[in-house]
Amino acid sequence: MTVYIHIPFCACRCAYCDFYSTTRMALRDDYIDALLAEMALRRGEMGTTDARTLYIGGGTPSQLTATQLVRLFDGVGRYFRLASDAEVTIEANPDDVTPEFVAMLRQTPVNRISMGVQTFHDPTLRLLRRRHDAEQARRAVALLREAGYSNISIDLIYGLPGQTLGMFEADIEAALALGVCHLSAYSLMYEEGTPLYRMMERGEVEEADEELSLAMFRQLIARLKEAGFEHYEISNFALPGHRSRHNSSYWTGEAYLGLGVGAHSYNGREVRSWNAGDLESYIRCATAGDFEHCGEREMLTDEQRFEEAVFLSLRTCEGIDLGALRSSYGAEVVDGMLRRAAPWIEQGKVELTPTHLRLMPEGIFISDAIMAELI
Repeated sequence: MTVYIHIPFCACRCAYCDFYSTTRMALRDDYIDALLAEMALRRGEMGTTDARTLYIGGGTPSQLTATQLVRLFDGVGRYFRLASDAEVTIEANPDDVTPEFVAMLRQTPVNRISMGVQTFHDPTLRLLRRRHDAEQARRAVALLREAGYSNISIDLIYGLPGQTLGMFEADIEAALALGVCHLSAYSLMYEEGTPLYRMMERGEVEEADEELSLAMFRQLIARLKEAGFEHYEISNFALPGHRSRHNSSYWTGEAYLGLGVGAHSYNGREVRSWNAGDLESYIRCATAGDFEHCGEREMLTDEQRFEEAVFLSLRTCEGIDLGALRSSYGAEVVDGMLRRAAPWIEQGKVELTPTHLRLMPEGIFISDAIMAELI
């Protein structure tokens, strides 16, 4: 089992973000109380309290105070049994990574840091309403390294307003210069309802041309391969031995328990559930132990489970394990998928081996279309 804890608090909202977050910092103590209550109630829900990974995401978990983080980890230690080699990740904003924050973090089980840098171009960071600048990102990595943290991941975004191929190439080089061992890169999405979407509607920014975004992605893949990174999932790259074990569990269908407002859980078989997406409702329900009315739950059909297995595993460099898929869903279902894959195999977009079906490099660029066809 893996455990995810959502911390929704942000000092300010980024212009592009549509994840659930809030700037109501006064509710942080109440929220920690609610999380501890949820842990106590749901700790055995997956049939075990053993956790091989823990991921604290957001929002901005680094906006919690030292006292609040200590309480959170005390609860984790009380209700779950982390493996001795557990991967424990926390997301942090670069400008939150101060000497005091790092010293406090050293007192916790955290052994992996994920930072949303997004770009090293300061004018674009201001446009996106990020709180940090490029120098703060560099300083944050240096502070973490000085404190003994080596497992550091950063996020980049490409296809940003006004971004050229040369600008993104400079971002890649800046990221590599930091010596991080993991990098996630995402194409910018203009999500309806976000400030960035409204800016686009007013004509203040324009979406990047599709060909430009593809050129950026191609350059990313080529440069990181040259630097020794494995392209182990469509959006994720790691030096050998540094893949995100937590995120990999999602792509392989492992059971995970999601704690906090809006968090999702999956029992590894047929049940998926998610908590209320409203902060006050979550705090009220969690504190009262009333999870029957604190979220929703669904039973997945065999067809849905098959579609998810294909979609998630095809995102990885290993691809679809055909033997495992046949064992779970039968030869007829898998043979039908392979017939639908035949045109893509002929075009060199997908590779079929005796044991796996996986995307070829050129197939990655049209992966959504291929996945839709296969399922």
